[in-house]
Amino acid sequence: MIIQPSTAAYAIASLCLIAPAANVHAQIISMPAEDTASAPDGSSAIVVSGVRQAYRGNFAVTEIPQSIDLIDSETLEENNLVRLNDALDLNASVARQNTLGGLWDSFAIRGFAGDENIPTGYLVNGFNGGRGFGGERDTAGIERIEVLKGPAAALLGRGEPGGTVNLVTKQAQIGDTFGTVSAQFGSFDRLRSEADINIAVTGALSARLIGYIEDGDTFRDTVNEYRWGFLPSIGLAIGPDTRVTYDLEKTRVEVPFDRGIVVLNGDFETVPRNRYLGEPGDGDHVARAEGHSLRVQHDFSDRWSVLLGGSIRDTLLTGLSSDPDLSGSRQKLFRDGRSLARERRSRLYDSQQTVVRGEVSGEFTTGALRHRVLFGADHDEFDNYQQFGRRRPPALSTNPTDAESYVIDIFDPVYGRFDPPSPLPNNDRLDRQTSTGIFVQDQIELTDSLQVRLGARYDDFTLRTENYLTGVNSERKDGRISPQFGLVYELAPTITLFAAYSEGFRANIGTDVTGRIFDPESSRSIEAGAKLTLLNGALTGTFSVYQLDKNNVLASDINNPGFSVAIGEARSRGVELDVEGKIPGDLDVLLSYAYVDAESRSSVLDPNFSFVIVPGDPLLNIPDHTLNAQISKSFAVAGRDAKLGGGIQYVGERLGATGTDFYLPDHALFRIFGEAEIMPNVTLFGTIANLFDANWYANSYSQLWVQPGAPRTATLGFRAGF
Repeated sequence: MIIQPSTAAYAIASLCLIAPAANVHAQIISMPAEDTASAPDGSSAIVVSGVRQAYRGNFAVTEIPQSIDLIDSETLEENNLVRLNDALDLNASVARQNTLGGLWDSFAIRGFAGDENIPTGYLVNGFNGGRGFGGERDTAGIERIEVLKGPAAALLGRGEPGGTVNLVTKQAQIGDTFGTVSAQFGSFDRLRSEADINIAVTGALSARLIGYIEDGDTFRDTVNEYRWGFLPSIGLAIGPDTRVTYDLEKTRVEVPFDRGIVVLNGDFETVPRNRYLGEPGDGDHVARAEGHSLRVQHDFSDRWSVLLGGSIRDTLLTGLSSDPDLSGSRQKLFRDGRSLARERRSRLYDSQQTVVRGEVSGEFTTGALRHRVLFGADHDEFDNYQQFGRRRPPALSTNPTDAESYVIDIFDPVYGRFDPPSPLPNNDRLDRQTSTGIFVQDQIELTDSLQVRLGARYDDFTLRTENYLTGVNSERKDGRISPQFGLVYELAPTITLFAAYSEGFRANIGTDVTGRIFDPESSRSIEAGAKLTLLNGALTGTFSVYQLDKNNVLASDINNPGFSVAIGEARSRGVELDVEGKIPGDLDVLLSYAYVDAESRSSVLDPNFSFVIVPGDPLLNIPDHTLNAQISKSFAVAGRDAKLGGGIQYVGERLGATGTDFYLPDHALFRIFGEAEIMPNVTLFGTIANLFDANWYANSYSQLWVQPGAPRTATLGFRAGF
């Protein structure tokens, strides 16, 4: 059952009313922490207050033969980043992809994006929380974002070989009571409030209540957005060694479907960036998500622990839209330069996912060798139902009227000019994916300086597709082993070298338009680099080089929405540098640079649109060069804390439509941010994004579906707490 907006608004408003004021600092927990709490007999007891991360084990970041980048809640807060896609811009290895008209999170890591028809891109506390159609993820309730670069199939059994994003949420803190509330006003009449309150119910039971609500216009004509979320966490310590955690996710997004602008003959000023070319009368698309997760962590000793967990997540997306038709044989715009022919589309996308898992981690010695092991199993069931309808404009050869082509004048749009055509059934399909995996990993300390990691995972999966329009049912079963091998060598106390090789696979969900289930994607990856710790640990960095190869790559079937086509092989090679910390002068710095050479390795002729992909063609929306840099300084004003900072993001030129020479131009975006304590525990903050009001483009699928980026955007707000 989905909470009604009025209920959510009331709940969040109640949170705001009961919270006085204080600035709560982010706390990164990678291993269980211990707190003193009252035992039932009134004496003191040591209880587990932290939460282990699944598939992680007891390792420092420098001991992992993989490039890992962390974006913490403090960085999100000071930049006022409230969407996951915006937050991931801070890491240069992540590139924006097509977001289904602004209704899901889509990104590529190291050049590989995954299935363009199914959101699969991120985990939440180790559970697959990116599948389904719950709308763009809000950053409220996120403690940190982990960008785990390189393939993780040997442990996770899922994800792209380019990497995985894991969102670590804010958990209930045992024995503490604290909270923050905030309110902000931004450009385009955007209003937003948040609350985060941790309540110690007893010495061993705490509840953390997190919520947000946001409403306002956008820079796009006639497009406004409303969203809310309630994300509570309950933590219970049972004795000194056991921790139980329950998390709830309940969110709703209401926003019109928006394919962006059109670009004719390479002219990005064909129409202004605020021009909406859909139909306001279609109303909003509504995306809803409800998720429950339960985790039990027990420490047998300081060396051995077990983590058990399960999650259930449902999403639902519904709505109508009017989208530019991409076919040259139907598109009047290519004939007269102003009349955009559109399709009418309807969507009902419903998904359910259930995951259970368990793992044991610990360490032992054999002779002089120290072993740190991790082994476990998981089971995943994912049902994805898509009911999709559309009505296309007639072929130009029939000389259709403007009403029949459902056109809009791109230079002088008149909304509601024609009665919208009713969509016809185009896709009515249920995909059921079931997978079971077991995994084992052993990291062996050969000497004080040298460690070797060995691991493997076996997955058995079944994919069944039931097509209710054609009556064709398809089924495929397969099993795969994904091995990994890594080395970590401490060259000096400040320099650690690492290298890794791994293989992986990802089951391709869905079918082509004929009902054929695709072979799984398979991948191979090699990576090497160095991790640096400088200035007595104040500054850390990672440098890496890599090559990724994968087979059985899919792309969206332009002529048959909801279906895919195979494009064969792809390769990505690159160089990365990530640095963050504090430098002399008490300056906080963040630097992320990536060079990515991602290209097709196959020859493909699309049978519907006759575009040709040849070896060496770049992959869609992947820039060669990306840079994000940021610097800030904390200081005192009249005895009160303050901070001022700024940053730049550079994104290079990238392909904007597969099989064409259409490219999105490069762009550089500047931002500034600051905050100041105006009274005890009350902070005033402000941000300006795209400071110099640059024209930029977030992603593209074709010349007729180009997403413009936001102009200069300012925000002012306050944050208080206790």
